[in-house]
Amino acid sequence: MYYAKLIWYSRSKPNGWVKKSDLLGFIWNKSEQQMPEMIDAARNKARVKACYIMIGLTIIACFAVIASAKRAVERHESLTSWNLAKKAKWREEAALAAQAKAK
Repeated sequence: MYYAKLIWYSRSKPNGWVKKSDLLGFIWNKSEQQMPEMIDAARNKARVKACYIMIGLTIIACFAVIASAKRAVERHESLTSWNLAKKAKWREEAALAAQAKAK
């Protein structure tokens, strides 16, 4: 059995995940043929859990954006008002620069 394990390792270089699942497989007395299937199943479960976590975080972020937008509406802030204020400031700076240049 140990020799078969060495042959399997020589075909694919195992990382930490594979070694841990391999160890657990031998503890539960799984056969050598079932090990690659178990590893694939464990990786698929981890991928599904990661996807569920990302979906949850995306939904939470959507609600956070909605809440911040509602607060901005209450303060009467919008991108249009910000842009108008910025352009007014630029016009004032340009007028001051033109006056300084004329002197």
